[in-house]
Amino acid sequence: MTKRKCISQCISDLIEDRAHGLRARLRDLPRPLRVLIACEESGIECAAYRRLGCEAYHCDILPRQRGIDKGCFISGDVIPLLRPGFHRFVTVDGRPHYVPGWDLIVAHPPCTYLCRLSGVHMLRGGVLNESRFRKMVEARLFFQRCLDADSYYLCVENPVPLEMACLPPPDTYVEPCWFGDRFTKKTCYWLKHLPPLTPEIVHPFPKSLVASSRGKYRSKTSAYLAAFQSIQWTEVILSDIQRNIYQL
Repeated sequence: MTKRKCISQCISDLIEDRAHGLRARLRDLPRPLRVLIACEESGIECAAYRRLGCEAYHCDILPRQRGIDKGCFISGDVIPLLRPGFHRFVTVDGRPHYVPGWDLIVAHPPCTYLCRLSGVHMLRGGVLNESRFRKMVEARLFFQRCLDADSYYLCVENPVPLEMACLPPPDTYVEPCWFGDRFTKKTCYWLKHLPPLTPEIVHPFPKSLVASSRGKYRSKTSAYLAAFQSIQWTEVILSDIQRNIYQL
C-alpha cells in the first residue's frame, strides 16, 4: 500500500468509526435534523450530512454537477429558503418537499469578488475597476443575507476576505490539512451557536492548494473536512438537544 493510500484508509476508518455511533443516536430522534447547504457547488457537504442520516438539501443557482443526488438538489435562488417560515420546494427529481424550518444552515456565498486574492484585480495602476467594485458590493449584500439566515445553528464560509469588502471579522478558520486532506487553504467561518471545529488528524505532508490549482478546483470543499464538520456539529446539536438547550 502506498503512503497516500495508507493515510487515506486511516482517515476513512476514523470517519466511519465516529459516524457509526452518530447514526444510531440520530435514528432515536423524533425527526431527522434538517440541514440546508447553500451554494456549495460540489455537493460534498450535503452528501456528508445525508450519510449520517440528516435530512439535508443542497441549493444552488448553478447547474447540478454530475454525481450530485437529484433527490437533494434544489435548483434556484437560495434566498427564499434563508427566510423565516415554512418552506415549499421541489428537488430536481420532481419531488415536492415541505420543511417548517432549518436546524442548521451552512452557506458558501460566492467569493470571487470578496476574497483577498481578488484585490489584485480591483486596482490597476491606481485606477479602480468600477465593474468589479459593483460586483463586490453585490456579493457583500448576499453574504450578509446568508449571515442573517433563519436557523439556530449557522455557519457562513469564505476565504480570507478582501479588506475593502468590510466583512465582519470571522469567528474562526480551518485548514483542510487539519482533517487529513493533503492541501492547505485557509478558510474562514462565521458561526452562530456552533463551536470552532477541532482538528482531527493533521496531514504529515501538506501542500498549498492556492499555489497549485485553478480557482474552480480551489473552491471545491474537502471531502474529509466536510465529513468531520458534519460529525462534529451533529454531535454538538445532539448534545444541546439532550441538555434541553435546543428543541426539535
